[in-house]
Amino acid sequence: MNYDWDFGAVWAYRQMLLEGALGTMRIAVVAILMGVVIGALLATMRLSKLRWLAYPALWFTEFYRNTPPLVHFFWAFYALPVVLGVSLDPYAAAIIALSTQSGAFYAEVFRGGVVSVERGQWEGARALGMKPHKVLRRVVLPQALQRMLPPFMERSFELIKTTALASTLAYSDLLYQAMQVNSITFRPLEVYTFVAGIFFITLLALSVLAHLLESRLSRASYQTAR
Repeated sequence: MNYDWDFGAVWAYRQMLLEGALGTMRIAVVAILMGVVIGALLATMRLSKLRWLAYPALWFTEFYRNTPPLVHFFWAFYALPVVLGVSLDPYAAAIIALSTQSGAFYAEVFRGGVVSVERGQWEGARALGMKPHKVLRRVVLPQALQRMLPPFMERSFELIKTTALASTLAYSDLLYQAMQVNSITFRPLEVYTFVAGIFFITLLALSVLAHLLESRLSRASYQTAR
């Protein structure tokens, strides 16, 4: 079976696809920033010795790690307005869904990075007379950040791909705009190949930047150790 590829039909609607790509980046950037804040807070709670802080954070992270992302979108868009009595547009609902679920995963990344630093380094720094906040800032965090970076970037890539679910709420992201273009051109192979290409190029560029940053952190850590 021969198929005549025609990307010209897709290119004619590049403005719609560009608007969708910008919409995707808008929710991705905001969700990552909010997810980092939520994740840092949850990680701090998980590391606390107070059970009334640690247990709620544990159940929050486990809930989001063990339920489908699509459910989070539907719950934020349809259930939250009923529970809270507020009206949410697709953008706000997508941000809530993405930032809370990413926060749960970031929390484990942050917590894992901190606890991965050997206890002896904490104790050695304290024995030298360093105060706890200086131990954390000068000894623990430099090592923890280096170890956090790969899983942090991996989770961020997953978040960017998960933004495609915002189209189920009729939010004008890249996938939603692609569906509109497809309904006009009837060229699904070209349209969705174009969408896949945009995601691939974007995430590949971010992956290269992440590797460069990881290499720089490794060199800085090695020079500090010397």
